[in-house]
Amino acid sequence: MFQKIVSAIDGSKTSEAALLKAVDEAIAGKGELHAVYVVETGLFSSIPMDNTWEVIYGLLEKEGQEALTAARQKAKEAGIDIITHMRQGRAGNEILLLAEEIGADLIVVGSHGKSNIDRLLIGSVSSHVVKYSKISTLVVRS
Repeated sequence: MFQKIVSAIDGSKTSEAALLKAVDEAIAGKGELHAVYVVETGLFSSIPMDNTWEVIYGLLEKEGQEALTAARQKAKEAGIDIITHMRQGRAGNEILLLAEEIGADLIVVGSHGKSNIDRLLIGSVSSHVVKYSKISTLVVRS
């Protein structure tokens, strides 16, 4: 049984399915559940900070807060506590860093994000996590 579980969320239906699977795993093992939303700033690292970037970042951060709020609600409905994290950077790297920082023994990710364009722009986060994770990783399809 898994004791510390990280569920990566992005507000998509697939990440919602991944969160629900992570909730099930946490309940089964009486484990600690963490949800992480990463504001993907890797695409913008070479762009000078200006008002446009700040607006985009603000929108992404707002979207993240909404996704984390929804995750807290889903966990509450299932009768389990959840610890939420908002990070910024490259999503795959940040998910792996959080898992390492908290000593997680399972990462749960959705098979794809909100759109195929996301996959083209930033690569497959789930593929990155599976490839570089040192712990068990569960990929949920929806």
